[in-house]
Amino acid sequence: MKVTLHVWRQAGPADRGRFARYDVADVSPDMSFLEVLDVLNQQLIARREEPIAFDHDCREGICGSCGMVINGRPHGPERATTVCQLHMRTFPDGAELWIEPWRARAFPVIKDLVVDRAAFDRLIQAGGFITARTGSAPEANSIPVPKRDADLAMDAAACIGCGACVAACPNASAMLFVAAKASHLGLLPQGQPERSSRVVNMVAQMDAEGFGACTNHGECMAACPKEISIDFIARLNRDYLKAVIRRPW
Repeated sequence: MKVTLHVWRQAGPADRGRFARYDVADVSPDMSFLEVLDVLNQQLIARREEPIAFDHDCREGICGSCGMVINGRPHGPERATTVCQLHMRTFPDGAELWIEPWRARAFPVIKDLVVDRAAFDRLIQAGGFITARTGSAPEANSIPVPKRDADLAMDAAACIGCGACVAACPNASAMLFVAAKASHLGLLPQGQPERSSRVVNMVAQMDAEGFGACTNHGECMAACPKEISIDFIARLNRDYLKAVIRRPW
C-alpha cells in the first residue's frame, strides 16, 4: 500500500513549524505506524535530509513515549491503542495522514513530533508517591484490602503517562493523569497518611505548570490508550474538597 504523510517539522522550540509532505510506497499493512516512520527516516537519511524526530521506546504500548496526533486524534483512530500498536491495515490504501505533536502550553515542542513532558514528572514529584515508611514487604494477606478498592487501584495504576488526555482535552487539562496517579495510591492502605496533602500538592503543581481546567468534555477518557475512566476525576475532586476543608492535615 501507499500512504501520504503530512508531518509537522519544527527545528526547535523557538522556530516556526510547518507540515512537510512525504509519499511512502511499499508499506506493508502489518507495519506499525512507527515502523512506517522508521522507513521514511531511512529514506530521508539516504537523501541526506534531516530525519523526523519522534519519541519511542518499548513499542509495546507500555512506556507511553510514542505521543503524536494522527488526523486530529491522539494516538490515531483506534480506541485503547498507542501509536506503536497502531497498524497500517487500519488505513485504506492511498490514505492521507496528518501527523503533529501534542498541542499544549505545558508540553512545549522540542523538535518535530517530540514535546517536553517534564511537567508530568514534576506532578509526580509534587506528591504522586508514598514517603511513609512501611517497612519490608508484608505477607500478601496481612493487610486486608477490599476487592473493589484493589480493582480500582489497578485500573488507575494502568496510566502510562503518555499525555494523550492533555492533547485531546480542549483545555489541555491534566486532570485525568493527576486523578489516576492520586487515586491508585489513595485507594490503598499505604497511601492513606498522605492522601490529603497528595491531592492538594498535585493540583497546585498542575495549575503552576499551565495545564487547563477540567470542564467535563470527556475527550480525555476517549483518547486514553488504557481507557482510564473520568470517574477518577470525580474521586480527585472529592478528595481535594475534603482536604481543603480539613486543613491542616
